[in-house]
Amino acid sequence: MKMRPGSQTGFLLCGKEWSEGEALEVRSPWDQGLVGRVTVATRADARQAVNHASASLRRTRALPRWKRREILEDVAAALIEQKERFAQLIVAEAGKPVRLAQIEVDRAVLVFKTAAEEAVRLGGETIPLDLTEGNEGRWGIVQRFPVGPVLAITPFNFPLILVAHKAAPAMAAGCPLIVKPAPQTPFTALALGELILKAGWPEEALAVMPLDNADTAWLVEKEDRLKLVSFTGSAAVGWELKAHSGRKRVLLELGGNAALVVHSDWKDLDDAALRTAHAAFNFAGQSCISVQRVFVERNIFQTFTWKVVDHAAKMVAGDPTHEATEVGPLIRPGEAERVEAWINEAVQAGAKLVAGGERNGSVVTPAILSGTKPGMKIRDEEVFGPVMMIEPYDDFEEALSAVNHSRYGLQAGLLTRDSGRILTAYRELEVGAVIVGDTPTWRLDPMPYGGVKESGLGREGVRTAIAEMTEPRMLVMA
Repeated sequence: MKMRPGSQTGFLLCGKEWSEGEALEVRSPWDQGLVGRVTVATRADARQAVNHASASLRRTRALPRWKRREILEDVAAALIEQKERFAQLIVAEAGKPVRLAQIEVDRAVLVFKTAAEEAVRLGGETIPLDLTEGNEGRWGIVQRFPVGPVLAITPFNFPLILVAHKAAPAMAAGCPLIVKPAPQTPFTALALGELILKAGWPEEALAVMPLDNADTAWLVEKEDRLKLVSFTGSAAVGWELKAHSGRKRVLLELGGNAALVVHSDWKDLDDAALRTAHAAFNFAGQSCISVQRVFVERNIFQTFTWKVVDHAAKMVAGDPTHEATEVGPLIRPGEAERVEAWINEAVQAGAKLVAGGERNGSVVTPAILSGTKPGMKIRDEEVFGPVMMIEPYDDFEEALSAVNHSRYGLQAGLLTRDSGRILTAYRELEVGAVIVGDTPTWRLDPMPYGGVKESGLGREGVRTAIAEMTEPRMLVMA
């Protein structure tokens, strides 16, 4: 049964749910049924949220580490207890297949647990300063302090885990937080905000506010009391926000068109093909590290391709509430139409549609293309849909060059057991991470995560994000 969050939900401001204002309808990606209505915050509401966040910094900064840990642990425990509730929210508003939604809740639990551990590890160092004559007896200490109020802007595709990746480190660092969730998926963020407040986080130090794009851009550009903006979303929007952010720190987790290189010394091709199909088509490919480009050594190209086609054909596309569904709908019918158009453009330009690519409403069946060329959208841009291109290569260096032939550089996967090739790829690939023995879609949430080129700026992952959300301050003693 599809869960409907309710007819009206307000944004969270200073511990209260505000319901006065314009209501935004949120509709199911699967059947366009009404999920609920959420109140859109105004610019005045946003300014009030910043007022509270700025005033609360002294309190959050003074929270002892044990208290931060306790709050974060309580959020994790509440997520475990309410796993099914959150999974159903994700299914309803994001259209994510239910099994993947349950995995997302588990990942959020790990993020908050990790942040709880890191909160009590946040330390400093002692520095000797008696290094020149006349400075005898001088020494110094460096500790990290919260940078200040954080604005977190999150997308629709991971409406819980990507809020967790910003909220948990901010709380561990002692930073007040304003969350601006995607308009398609506000209910999961609001529900998480309620858990955070119930766990004991100061109510004035958290706001969850659906805002329109113009007011969000205004906050980034004009509100200097915000000290850090953490944005996950499209490259075009992210870099535009950064250009107008002034002196604020900016963290960007942006797009990608992740690549996988499969060399002939990889023995278990069936398992590799299974992993590749799921990494490309789960949740209809709506992930910035979804497998989009696959380069396979020519002597195993045909064998590997048909294994991927076989596994992809067995994947169930359709109603995300069904346990068997793996692909699910795209977030909006217009996105499915765009993906279909990109596939057709590539075929008209000479690519071969090997399998799939049929659209039914918001659902596109897993599409596999070959014979693609640079210049095709399907190869150069981020498809953000259930589409994969697969091409042969003769020389390993040629494959690495093809991976780098992209304006994105988030993660790349490498299937080889040759240590020399692994080290060459690690040295040459222009990405934030090289995943050996798996697809580029693999991620463990505590690890540093982010990209180069147009894929972003800075890194997520709890410990790394805490470092980004704090600043060193030195005390010199004589």
